[in-house]
Amino acid sequence: MEIYTLLREFADSWMLLFLFVFFMAIVAWAFRPGSSKVYEDTASIPFRHVDAPAPVEGEATPAADKEART
Repeated sequence: MEIYTLLREFADSWMLLFLFVFFMAIVAWAFRPGSSKVYEDTASIPFRHVDAPAPVEGEATPAADKEART
């Protein structure tokens, strides 16, 4: 038996099964109970130090109004 044929049979059977089980394990890990809190915390990292919404384009910010009055 040639090495190519042997590797091809292995990839078509056992490696395919292994990769499918590995993929299902990762999906189960991502959707496990209790993980949503971790994901919500990670998703909110860019907004942790923001106290107000972003200014609308063309609209003056309160800091700019204060500077304009002084």
